[in-house]
Amino acid sequence: MTAQESARSLIPRAARDFGNRVHDVPPDGWDAPTPCTEWCVRDLLNHLVGEHLWAPHLLRGETVEQVGDRYDGDVLGAEPVAAWDAAIAASLAAWEETPDDATVHLSFGDTSVDEYAEQMLTDLAVHAWDLARGAGLEARLDPDVVRHVWGYASVRVPEWQGSSMLAPPVRTQSDDLQDQLIALVGRHP
Repeated sequence: MTAQESARSLIPRAARDFGNRVHDVPPDGWDAPTPCTEWCVRDLLNHLVGEHLWAPHLLRGETVEQVGDRYDGDVLGAEPVAAWDAAIAASLAAWEETPDDATVHLSFGDTSVDEYAEQMLTDLAVHAWDLARGAGLEARLDPDVVRHVWGYASVRVPEWQGSSMLAPPVRTQSDDLQDQLIALVGRHP
């Protein structure tokens, strides 16, 4: 990873990686369980589509209250792949337009656009692995994204423990950084 590769600059790569997997989900794979025990493949995609439907609003400076409940429930409809494609296109366009000094109003308070990018990149990477595992697809992630997310998550995960955001870390003997990242966020590599 070069010094120029920020979370913001890696989001399009992680989105493409996730999107390729979405397009490869077999027709009978949408109800398959994922490592996120409460979600099947379709539920996991619904979560990510919802996040990326929210992103343009939040990146424009809207508050959670202003966005309201418009993205609650099923945001995939009859065409989950098309829903992903539309949501990520709008999200990536919003990331391109957002100034570096923007403030994002999240449910837990205001944060910098850079911190929001770190969170979104982490979610894209980890859930790409979850989606791949659930749908029976190749689970190897972009190594630059993994290195970046590891650097962020290895500091943040201890702060998040005890919240409902993720399961406790699991032990791994693997020297592979992707395996270490996946174990850190509570999954068995």
